[in-house]
Amino acid sequence: MPNQKKIAFNTLGCKLNFAESSDLARKFAAKGYLQTGFHDFADVYVVNTCSVTQIAEKKCRNAIRQASHLNPNAVIAVIGCFAQLRPEQIADIEGVDIILGNEDKGRLIEIVENYNKGSLSPCEAKTALISDIGKAESTSVSFSSDDRTRCFVKVQDGCNYYCSYCTIPFARGRSRSARVAEVVDVVKKVAAEGKKEVVLTGINIGTFGQNNGETFFDLIKTLDECSPIERLRISSIEPNLLSEPMIDFIAQSRAFLPHFHIPLQAGSDVILRAMRRKYDTALFKQRLQYIYSKMPHAFVAADVITGFPGETEEEFAAAKSYIEGLESLSALHVFTYSERPNTFAATLTDKVPHQVRKQRSLILQEISQTKKQQFYLCNRGSQRKVLWEDDNDEGFMFGFTDNYIRVCKPYDAASANRIEDVMLQNLNMERLCFVLGE
Repeated sequence: MPNQKKIAFNTLGCKLNFAESSDLARKFAAKGYLQTGFHDFADVYVVNTCSVTQIAEKKCRNAIRQASHLNPNAVIAVIGCFAQLRPEQIADIEGVDIILGNEDKGRLIEIVENYNKGSLSPCEAKTALISDIGKAESTSVSFSSDDRTRCFVKVQDGCNYYCSYCTIPFARGRSRSARVAEVVDVVKKVAAEGKKEVVLTGINIGTFGQNNGETFFDLIKTLDECSPIERLRISSIEPNLLSEPMIDFIAQSRAFLPHFHIPLQAGSDVILRAMRRKYDTALFKQRLQYIYSKMPHAFVAADVITGFPGETEEEFAAAKSYIEGLESLSALHVFTYSERPNTFAATLTDKVPHQVRKQRSLILQEISQTKKQQFYLCNRGSQRKVLWEDDNDEGFMFGFTDNYIRVCKPYDAASANRIEDVMLQNLNMERLCFVLGE
């Protein structure tokens, strides 16, 4: 198509952002835009931002500068959580044309189509459309489409928890969900496109349905019964919202896989209370033990924040010991605490020095690596089902088992997007991957 406009996306942060960016990309494609890589020349650059850490915000600024360098005449739009919370900071970055918060990002196509770069003064051009996110009462279902084998489906948005360190409720608003029937329709569409796996995602997915009289348990039972998708995963769910009946159901379900991502955030009850979390270490441990009793080969990962204010050497040592003692924990996602403006935690005075935070993060990352290696070793000799991806990586293809173990074999195009039974035997410890065909 001659003179076809090109658009490029740079998505930062959570899988929910990726689902929303994919939804926008499909809408732009329907208008005739060609999607290209963010490192390439484009007429429109979209940066979908995150505000969880200072690093995420720094990446946003770098992405804007990169886009401006690639094409000084391009329209640069910044959307998402950072835009919602601090549009005035983004407006000060040279090259930005459009700023949209989370409630307004759906209007991006309309605004881009009617935007004439250079026709406005520098002040007018940096139009910030930031609606009050607190008034949002519903959310639509969106899904990622850049992976041939799996798809992230956003079913819930917002959070009512207001943890002391987190800006997400201010950036995303209160918890709200689509209807179960809407999600089922989207998952059926994804399955019809040939994808084999769906990952359900949201900000606080366990609160699904609180705004419309449904529950997350209703959703997973309906999807297991009514959707044709072969594999279903839950992206992340709070331990206090993951009930024993829900675990029982997943253990015997048709499509839900033995894979859990459960935020821990701190291995100390003192720090959990300071974080304003809604559970304690005893509940978290009980949930892991119950999962193990029903699904001994389940992969269970946990988020942990280190360096939170008040985390003394004694508290960290106790947390480290607690985490090491969680035998059924398979891996950690470690985050170094970052002060977020307008949060209660940012006002606390007993801060942990940045260098100490980094050292503690490294210690927990080492624990995570050890636990993951142990999990892989415990699964050696077992037979699992793997979904093969389509990428050819130097003659090899990769996939994940139902319980999230990475497997590779010599590339075979016929296996792409297929689910195959494999024997986990030859473990490459350096790459932490089971290798077939050797």
